[in-house]
Amino acid sequence: MTNDFVPTARSKLKRLPKRGHYDRATVYAVLDAGFICHVGYVIDGQPYVTPTAYWREGDAVYWHGSSASRMLRALETGADCCLTVTHLDGLVLARSAFHHSLNFRSAMLFGRARKIEDPAEKLAKLETFVERLYPGRWQDLRPANAKEIKATTVLGMHIDEASAKIRTGPPVDDEADYALPIWAGVIPVHGATGAAEHDGRLLKGAKLQPSLADLSHLGYQKR
Repeated sequence: MTNDFVPTARSKLKRLPKRGHYDRATVYAVLDAGFICHVGYVIDGQPYVTPTAYWREGDAVYWHGSSASRMLRALETGADCCLTVTHLDGLVLARSAFHHSLNFRSAMLFGRARKIEDPAEKLAKLETFVERLYPGRWQDLRPANAKEIKATTVLGMHIDEASAKIRTGPPVDDEADYALPIWAGVIPVHGATGAAEHDGRLLKGAKLQPSLADLSHLGYQKR
């Protein structure tokens, strides 16, 4: 399989195409740095965009939710959808309002989702989801029961059509504006995690593994 996605009429960047990336490494890096996506779809001619948690396994992305979810019910039939992920990396201040911008990384995927029907496969996918965010946590939890598994829908979408769009660096001002005494540059933006807060009902001896409060694998720093 080629390492690049082939740009299509839907995925090819038309505005500032130099910021576009179609290689799997770049697209997957954007996906792997986050855990909230936005899924766009249409029901009875009305467009919707739903934020939801997601994860990637190989050349597919997955998301889950209540079996009663309108979004999941619509997409499990094979309807077209668009999944996007965006990360804010900095505020870009220019010498004119027109050239102010944001440094960001984004990915856009197009396709059709399939419903994970097999209970064992569904449970394995949910374990992957939990372990991605909380490495080592799954083995310490009460096992999911049949009722919980039945009440949960998991969708997967093979990544065949995708692109990334990335902006980095300082502002690009009009040449004449560089002579103005106005501050310009970038204010970096970073995600951070705070101290863990227990729920007030812990039994004696219940402890949080220190590694679970570490999201550095997703680019988050400890505050």
